[in-house]
This record gives sequence, C-alpha cells and structure tokens, in this order.
Amino acid sequence: MTALPKLQPKRRAAKVVRRRQLIEAAIESIAQRGLGDTTMAHVSKTAGLSQGIVNLHFKSKDNLLYETLKYVRSEYEENWRSALENASEAPADQLAELLRSDYNKKVADIKKLAVWFAFWGEAKSRPTYKKICQERVADYSQSLAGILERLINEDGYDDINIPQLVEGIVAMADGLWLNILISAHGFRRRDAEAVMMQYLCQIFPKHKNAFK
Repeated sequence: MTALPKLQPKRRAAKVVRRRQLIEAAIESIAQRGLGDTTMAHVSKTAGLSQGIVNLHFKSKDNLLYETLKYVRSEYEENWRSALENASEAPADQLAELLRSDYNKKVADIKKLAVWFAFWGEAKSRPTYKKICQERVADYSQSLAGILERLINEDGYDDINIPQLVEGIVAMADGLWLNILISAHGFRRRDAEAVMMQYLCQIFPKHKNAFK
C-alpha cells in the first residue's frame, strides 16, 4: 500500500514522455503527408506504439492535431523568450537575438516548418487552428514593438512607423521560413538569418555591428 503513491510521479512522467513521443510522430507524419492524409495509424507506426496508445492519449485525430499545433506554438514561444532572456539590455542586441531566434534549428527545422504551413493552410476554415496561429505572433509582436520603440527613441531614428515595421518583420520572417521549406537552391536557416540581419542594417544603420 505504501509503494503505490511513490509510483505516481513516475507514471505521470512516463505519460508526459509518451505523449511527447506521439506528438513528435505526428509532426513527422504531417511533414510527410500533410494534415488530411495523416492518420492515427501512421502516427502509431511512426512512434513504434500501438494505435490503442494513441487513442488512449488523444481520443481522436482532431485532438491529436490540435495538441500538436499547441505543442509547436509553445515551443516557438519558449524559444524566442529564451533568446531575449540571454540577450543584453541593449535594444539593438535584443532585436538581433529575437529575430535570430526564428532560425534556431529547434523551431526552423524543415519538419516543423512543414507543420506550420500545413496548419496555416487550414486556419481560415478551422477557428481553433486560427486562434493558436494568431497567438503564435501576438506576444512576439508585442515584445518586438517594445524593443523597436526603445531603439527608435533612444537613438533618434525618425520616420519609422512601429506597427507597420512589426507587420513587415513578421511577414518577412514567415516568408523566409517558406523559402527554407521550398527552396530548390539550398536556401538554409543561416541564409534566412543573414537576409533578416541585412534588412535590419538598412533600417537601423547606426547599429550595424549588432546585426553582424
């Protein structure tokens, strides 16, 4: 009787590990087949587990896809917040690290990018997907705007519309992700980062050193 409570933390930990294993298998399947052709059977086979285990954890394909999207969204946020925490207090350094974080292998892996674009393609007709996709950039855009405001105010840059610049940077970042995903010429994460840093050099020429 006394041994049973001691097993509970291990069981919970095992459940978390198994759940993550299944989500990673879903990412693999979505990247290979897309959302429509991904099945619970594909996910269980990729994970090396029984389909019953997938059903136990997620109940349905819709739940599995929803949790997979939540997972990559959370991972994305953790990545950029960590980048900011490790940056200096200088707004130019924070801007550079925030935007470089978009090309970290953890979030800009080809499979993860394929997953994002698969869900974006369904977002218009699936409000739950749309909400999470919007959340992906909401806090990011707010942090980006705050950093830009500090940089512009502290260093005397004129005629910069911050909301427009935020929209432009976010759109450019997504476009660079697409280039990584579909380029026939070997456009890679480091190339995308270099393009973004070059863009920042043009907008903020006084801080070129921060963007090299």
